Amino acid sequence: MAKRRVSSSESGVTAPASGGPAASGSGDCSVAVRVRPGAGRNRVGGRYDGRHGPALIVAVAAPAVDGKATEAVRRALAEALGVRPGAVTLKVGATSRDKVFTVAGDVGPRLGELRDGTA
Repeated sequence: MAKRRVSSSESGVTAPASGGPAASGSGDCSVAVRVRPGAGRNRVGGRYDGRHGPALIVAVAAPAVDGKATEAVRRALAEALGVRPGAVTLKVGATSRDKVFTVAGDVGPRLGELRDGTA
């Protein structure tokens, strides 16, 4: 069966006008991520203007096979944002390099530092 691409408006992902993380209620944020699997080392930082809006670049050493890269990204993102790994869940993009994660807690300031190099 052919896969159909879902636009961000269909998927329910919303981005605020400021380009920051989207609040989904109860202190959770949606974080757009651009994955670079198979990197020499794990690194979180930088900006990519992707299909889900301004995205944080996450490079991981894990290969893009059987969800290994996605799990490595989830853990690297949690560590970089200063939350526990269980607070980060995949929302959109299981098989794509462009993903959206939901992060429990207020991570807006830290996300801005990592993505845009601002405080």
